[in-house]
Amino acid sequence: MATVRICVCGDEGTGKSSLITSLVKGVFVTNKIQPILPQITIPPTIGTPENVTTTTVVDTSAVPQERNNLAREIRKSNVILLVYSDHYSYERVALFWLPYFRSLGVNVPVVLCANKSDLAAEHSEAQVIEEEMLPLMSEFKEIDSCIRTSAREHRNVNEAFFVCQKAVTHPIAPLFDSKEAALKPAAVSALQRIFYLSDKDRDGYLSDKEIGGFQTRCFGKPLSDEDLAHIKETIQKGYPESVTESGIDCQGFIHLNKLYAEKGRHETVWIILRAFQYTDNLSLQENFLHPRFEVPPFASAELSPEGYRFFVNLFLLSDKDNDGGLNNAELASLFAPTPGLPASWADGSFPSSTVRNEAGHVTLQGWLAQWSMTTFMSPKTTLEYLAYLGFESSDRNNTSTTAALKVTRPRKRRRRPGRVGRNVVQCHVLGAPGSGKSALLDALLSRGFSTTYHPTIQPRTAVNTVELPGGKQCYLIMDELGELEPAILENQAKLLDQCDVIAYTYDSSDPDSFAYIPALRAKYPHLEELPSVFIALKADLDRTTQRAEHQPHEYTAMLNIPTPPLHVSVTWTSIQEVFVHIAEAAMEPSTAFPRSEEDVEGKWMAWGIAFGAVVCAGAAAVMIWRRVSGSGS
Repeated sequence: MATVRICVCGDEGTGKSSLITSLVKGVFVTNKIQPILPQITIPPTIGTPENVTTTTVVDTSAVPQERNNLAREIRKSNVILLVYSDHYSYERVALFWLPYFRSLGVNVPVVLCANKSDLAAEHSEAQVIEEEMLPLMSEFKEIDSCIRTSAREHRNVNEAFFVCQKAVTHPIAPLFDSKEAALKPAAVSALQRIFYLSDKDRDGYLSDKEIGGFQTRCFGKPLSDEDLAHIKETIQKGYPESVTESGIDCQGFIHLNKLYAEKGRHETVWIILRAFQYTDNLSLQENFLHPRFEVPPFASAELSPEGYRFFVNLFLLSDKDNDGGLNNAELASLFAPTPGLPASWADGSFPSSTVRNEAGHVTLQGWLAQWSMTTFMSPKTTLEYLAYLGFESSDRNNTSTTAALKVTRPRKRRRRPGRVGRNVVQCHVLGAPGSGKSALLDALLSRGFSTTYHPTIQPRTAVNTVELPGGKQCYLIMDELGELEPAILENQAKLLDQCDVIAYTYDSSDPDSFAYIPALRAKYPHLEELPSVFIALKADLDRTTQRAEHQPHEYTAMLNIPTPPLHVSVTWTSIQEVFVHIAEAAMEPSTAFPRSEEDVEGKWMAWGIAFGAVVCAGAAAVMIWRRVSGSGS
């Protein structure tokens, strides 16, 4: 809802006060009026735009001694009604008034009002517009619209203030360039996005059914057959090829809105824009792009079933060639209503971060995995793109994009037995250079092994689904940290909050590879707070003794790690079992923690107590049996 504050400016004697009085009284007041009228507030009436609550009209004086007050009122206003009534005051519009507004640094629309039209009967409406108003509008872009009035005859008085209200609630300046006679680029971009979202089947045309849905969404009522036929006829006059049996194309849709703006019906364009959450500066509303969504510490965000359903449908609609993958052209079309690929995707070298088919196109599995990872790592990014891509919630209790997400339960005590309630887990892969970390990430994506070594400089991420025992699936995110490894590991709070498991890798054929791991754990002691999996890669090569204080199996035994290092090669099919093991360690973290001596002693004590209880129970049973046997004999 808007409060409109109109500042009425102009030279002395142009009839500013008479216009205001005529507006309030409904008739021309012949009595002498005070030089400056007090501020008046007008409540909404039948003709008032629906989103205007109150309208305040402020009268001003042009005399030099009132200049400070004039400047103050101009700065407080959100629209200026600039009045002139003769040739002298008209010349002053360009020579003084409009430059003066600019000197104050105000950026508000100006409505130009040619008053006392009853005294200029020899000039026709068209002549005034052509000779006086259009030259000013072409020179001064801040002029929103023009109107010719007469306070004496009460002609266009109400309309003048209505135009001022419209200049605030439905400004023409952001939409239309009168000099170029064209919609502005930002308006075209917004309307293109609206067309895309209204084209439900993504065939490039708005069918009659889609136009009906668009009409209902924007205007709250259906479109009659006559109105639809008239719209098509109007478009065909300018672009005959834009109307086909399939419907109206985007060019025709843009042309129709250009005609609305050109003919002073820009209110219609604004109704459309606001139905799709656009603000006055043609950006999407902040609370629409970034609704409130909080993830507690040690919890995570995931896509809800409705969120997954949306991205599945989006994939299927965008896969035009039905090859089961999104090629570059299909991805470009899919992301057309957005600013482009999310920054995190570009940084993560998408699409190489997820599953692709043999042609290199992103599969549905990879598409969902990528969004699962994005939601896990940056739920705000997912919410933003859900808004751009047109997600519509089916939940009446939650109509925002947050309906596509859910928050998992916090996992504060990972050493306590039990599974965590999440379907997306993150694993940092740590190890010496050349230990096979990159090959491990490639194997997660089912990519072939390359013998060429490329050291990882920039962080790299891979994500894919992993099938757990029992048939349940989860998304496993694996990160190779590259040169950011020290910075990431030093940030203890963030590391413990986000990371679910650490995979320590070493090259079992390189004698100097394993020593990196104990040194790293000694440097960052808080790594012991995370579940750990040790992996001996390149097991297809000859195993060698490690030049370290302890051999890998001795080291893990010394730490009381439940599982010794897993010996595997990325060239073996059994590599998939490693990912299952990593995912299981993340899903049930208590099984992958280094156990302290107290834990081990406690375990042996528990076994001892249990064994003692069994022995005692057995002895008691024997005694009872003997007594029963003795009494029976």
